Amino acid sequence: MDLTPYLEMLRADLAAAAAPGGPDTQRAADMLGYALEASARLALLEALSDAAAEITTRLHGAGVEVRLRGREADLVVTEAAAEPMPEPPLLDGGDLARLTLRMPEALKNHVEQAAAAEGISVNAWLVRAVTAAATQPGAPPRSERSGRSGRSGKRITGFAQA
Repeated sequence: MDLTPYLEMLRADLAAAAAPGGPDTQRAADMLGYALEASARLALLEALSDAAAEITTRLHGAGVEVRLRGREADLVVTEAAAEPMPEPPLLDGGDLARLTLRMPEALKNHVEQAAAAEGISVNAWLVRAVTAAATQPGAPPRSERSGRSGRSGKRITGFAQA
């Protein structure tokens, strides 16, 4: 997508707005129009990127990217693999339980975007992520890997006064 016509339209609008001010104002508007071209081009690219990201969250199985080639922006639609994601196996196949989960707002937003991009609910995405983490062969729980459980005997945390 060539952004030049949009930038020329912006310069023409600026020149038309400056016309009643006389030749000095018109000259200043022309100079300002050319000086603002890089900023306006960047603003247009950011708008295209934001639009592509929003469209991607609403598509199921496809994504939209903005790719730069020289001074032009190309919108590229990529299709996801046709094979469906298998449902994670339940660990015990028992009854379902309700769990309250607290997380930082930024992480919640990321989880919602990831689930939307895959076309599944946040709950289904979280169940799959937890199942994958819990059933990963040979991966110890985080507290054993980091030694930060507070009860491992390898580390004492706290405060002392002499």
